[in-house]
Amino acid sequence: MHVRRVRRIIRKIDPWTVLKVSLTMNTVGALVWLLGVWVAWSVALQRGIPDAFVETLGRLTIVVSPDGELYFRIILMMAIVGVIIVTAGMTLTAVLYNLISDMVGGVELIMLEETHEPTRAAERTQPRPVLHVPANNRNSDLNTADTVEHPG
Repeated sequence: MHVRRVRRIIRKIDPWTVLKVSLTMNTVGALVWLLGVWVAWSVALQRGIPDAFVETLGRLTIVVSPDGELYFRIILMMAIVGVIIVTAGMTLTAVLYNLISDMVGGVELIMLEETHEPTRAAERTQPRPVLHVPANNRNSDLNTADTVEHPG
């Protein structure tokens, strides 16, 4: 397999695309985080950890109630605000990247491109002769249909 180095420069990033992709990814991430908190709270309740924690804090004269519904609402609001802030930040970053890349030229990436049929270096370096029909030679046996390009 033939490998060729290719240079690519990223000059623009579409902010609308960044907004759509980041909103989707952040929403999925927030849902996974909420599910993880809910599962952890359920396991903690089954083990009696919140009640033991409240009892320990009660001995120190600190009043706390293990209200899971209140905590879950707080976590839900944090997830919604987090999704909005992170999505806005990513979109703003794309806009800033576009402004900066106009000045400095963008980010250069060097990639390797694999091809199944390697090109021959000899074919690229040697000129390929072409047989031309003279325009003013009426006695020639050649015409424009006979013009042929010979491989090198």
